Amino acid sequence: MVDAVLRARRRRASERQALAAASYAALGWPVCAGAFLPDTQARALGRACSCDRVGCPSPGAHPLSPAWKLQATADQDVIRRWWSALPQASILLVTGRTFDVLDVPASAGLLALTRLERSGVGSGPVALSAGERALFFVSSRAAIVDDDEWWSCRLDCEPETIPAVTGLRWHCKDSYVLAPPSRLSTGLLAQWLREPGAGPLPDALRLLEYLADACEETAQ
Repeated sequence: MVDAVLRARRRRASERQALAAASYAALGWPVCAGAFLPDTQARALGRACSCDRVGCPSPGAHPLSPAWKLQATADQDVIRRWWSALPQASILLVTGRTFDVLDVPASAGLLALTRLERSGVGSGPVALSAGERALFFVSSRAAIVDDDEWWSCRLDCEPETIPAVTGLRWHCKDSYVLAPPSRLSTGLLAQWLREPGAGPLPDALRLLEYLADACEETAQ
């Protein structure tokens, strides 16, 4: 009986993953399949991530394939095949193409979200993900011609025109974020605080001041 209940729960979780991945693709957001957290038995044997890498720094929150930048797609048929073959795969959204993500500690994100709403400034989609981080989805700077205006979360550098902000990451090209309802290494599910819709995403620079102030005020 217990095994049947567990199987039913896993099946529902897998269905949620596939439906969510398809919904992101319907928005035109590039998706790629991510590693996932092993089941309880595998974790008991010391496996922290499906990649089997010893000391994996991001269990269940990194791409399955090293070719993820080429594979990322909004093609519904491709995405359906991926999650049909590996229904437990995490969902990764690739940034720097149709959107960027401003990534801050959850405490700073919640403070900024309250202030944005009080000021009547639209926050756009906001998720809690990646180990107690708040993700603010904003319009992409992909249209900027000058490559000096770009910076990558992976490179951990800042543009000269904007001062560094402790705790804030700007995911643009060469980066990705873990999307709801993927499971975090804590065992919790990533979740939306403000779900994505059909409207335009907010301008990143408009939100940056609120997020920077919140990061400074909540810094430990």
